[in-house]
Amino acid sequence: MLQGGIDAIVRADHGDPFSILGMHQLQAGGPVEVRTFLPGAERVWVIEADGGAVAGEMEKIHPDGFFLGRLPERRDRFRYRLRVDFPLATMEFEDVYRFGNVLGELDVHLLAEGTHLKAYERLGAHPRELDGVQGVAFAVWAPNARRVSVVGDFCDWDGRRLPMRRRVEAGVWEIFVPHAQAGQRYKFEIRGANGDLLPLKADPVAFEGELRPANASVVHGLRDYDWRDAEWMRTRAAAGERTAPMCVYEVHLGSWARVPEEGNRFLTYAELADRLVPYARDMGFTHIEMLPVTEHPFDGSWGYQPIGLYAPTKRHGSPEDFKRFVDACHEAGIGLLLDWVPGHFPTDPHGLGWFDGTHLYEHADPRQGYHMDWNTLIYNFGRREVSNYLLGNALFWLDHYHLDGLRVDAVASMLYLDYSRKADQWVPNQFGGRENLESIAFLKRMNELAYGNHPGTVTVAEESTAWPGVSRPTWLGGLGFGYKWNMGWMHDTLSYMQKDPIHRRYHHHQLTFGLVYQFSENFVLPLSHDEVVHGKGSLITKMPGDSWQKFANLRAYYGFMWTHPGKKLLFMGGEIAQWREWNEDASLDWHLTDDPMHKGVQDLIRTLNGVYRSCAPLHAFDCDPQGFEWIEANDSDNCVLAFLRKGPDPEHHVVVVGGFTPIPRENYRVGVSLPGTYRCLVNTDDARFGGSGSFTVETLETEEVPWHGRPYSVTLTVPPLATVVLERRGG
Repeated sequence: MLQGGIDAIVRADHGDPFSILGMHQLQAGGPVEVRTFLPGAERVWVIEADGGAVAGEMEKIHPDGFFLGRLPERRDRFRYRLRVDFPLATMEFEDVYRFGNVLGELDVHLLAEGTHLKAYERLGAHPRELDGVQGVAFAVWAPNARRVSVVGDFCDWDGRRLPMRRRVEAGVWEIFVPHAQAGQRYKFEIRGANGDLLPLKADPVAFEGELRPANASVVHGLRDYDWRDAEWMRTRAAAGERTAPMCVYEVHLGSWARVPEEGNRFLTYAELADRLVPYARDMGFTHIEMLPVTEHPFDGSWGYQPIGLYAPTKRHGSPEDFKRFVDACHEAGIGLLLDWVPGHFPTDPHGLGWFDGTHLYEHADPRQGYHMDWNTLIYNFGRREVSNYLLGNALFWLDHYHLDGLRVDAVASMLYLDYSRKADQWVPNQFGGRENLESIAFLKRMNELAYGNHPGTVTVAEESTAWPGVSRPTWLGGLGFGYKWNMGWMHDTLSYMQKDPIHRRYHHHQLTFGLVYQFSENFVLPLSHDEVVHGKGSLITKMPGDSWQKFANLRAYYGFMWTHPGKKLLFMGGEIAQWREWNEDASLDWHLTDDPMHKGVQDLIRTLNGVYRSCAPLHAFDCDPQGFEWIEANDSDNCVLAFLRKGPDPEHHVVVVGGFTPIPRENYRVGVSLPGTYRCLVNTDDARFGGSGSFTVETLETEEVPWHGRPYSVTLTVPPLATVVLERRGG
């Protein structure tokens, strides 16, 4: 039996290496013996750990390097080390196989149950001390594997050296590697149930990865960090309320700015803290939303095909550098949101696909487990360990990195079993429907845990269908998200703005239709990265007319967006009216801000953010119908809209008037509910924003002329291609 075990160890095909290697007693009270497998070793001695005395020399009983040391005088187990003669050196070190279990019984129970919401504290690679020895504890879930070894810088990447202990109860493999340390690279070598050796796998719970194109995991652990954001964390709950202003700057960290003098390199997290954070604060944004920064192998995926879900990308620095970036955001009063991708994962051989020689993380049936559109795999949300892996990941970013929320990517693809599939390419649920019941349960649980465990955080769904209750509490039958992107509003209004003004009268209600369903969800109005890629052109190039009209159209559109109910999101580059379509391999065209027209758009966004944040009627009831009334929704002939925004103070009103043709509308009368003085907060045609400056609107006094069904009215010249924002305060 021992010979068979030795042969299996030598050929790296033993599923229980601790039963063969290490110190053993064949019978109680009998002599002990030590067994080790050290390829390349010439002589080996057993050394007492206490004192360093030689307990005995071991005999090589297999030419590939298996040694056996019988110690007939020793009847009790003892702590020992190994002294080894290699051809070029003699070394003394701890024997991996003398150490006991890494995982405790409760951890194993919770992992098996799929309820260990901090599984990342046990799985992965954790520097720690065991039995007085410093090293790294490794653990990985691979229940169907025949053998798992950790390989890395600490064992010459030799899969024969460190086969792991199998915790059968949970399907987890574990090992403590003495003398391994933070900064060393590693992967897992897995032999599948059928005996095939799989491609080396990165750690699914690695906290750091190599800089692409290298793809090994890096030992890091959950290091302590001296956070400086206690005040922010204590008070941030108010920033996440529906009644609070929320204007989000969506950023791809890799292309917001580059360093052309140094090979067009990325900015580091430290440089982003020094440059991006003050810029976002100066521009008046309340939040930065990062395109996925979870580690990913391909730059062109923008992070949407991640493999290292627990690791901030190495492209910009270390995990500690990323924490300093988060701290800088919070010190500046800016919330930080992560674009999170639980809907699918890439097929790269070092990733989660076919992880232990079976469809472990993904569905086996390609009709359920494969995204044809993106050539990616779909998580099996019905498997409790997989769901637990993702739930733990969501909480990890909120807890360990103090992030303020998650924008969940591609929610529609998670909700529908037939998403982007032909009739014969999907499998109905147990009731014969198209709803993905397991995914729905996962999303509900994720939101409950996020809001329950981390008050003040927000979750946002990118969901492009009419699924009901996306941003309603789970106890009311909703999915539990805090907000939902209003994709319908974006498509309708962008379609309208792209039309020549002479034709807009026939499409007038593309601007108004959003209010039919505006308050069915807590909406974010998104002008995101998806609108400025893949040949769609930038926002400014979508606008019709000559150069002046393009800028005027864009300014009018921004004015309409910032005063329309709903939280705001703008992708970087939109605030400077960048002509060039976004390219992830290049910096934004910051030189454009030397041009007064581009600088004017930037100043407008800064002004709109300031007005939106300071003026309660423009944000307090973003998600409540009591805060909005149409004044004029049907003047399609003039392409003019007028509406009222109200806040908690019944005397505080904001009136918004938008004209979407190049023709000024003189003496245009607008009905208002309250008498008094209406002061102009924003006129997008103002010369300081690049407008004509010919149609100044400063203050307007009401007249007792009923109009638009209201007892009072004001008259103004509606500037060409412009939005005017008027505020009435007091009595």
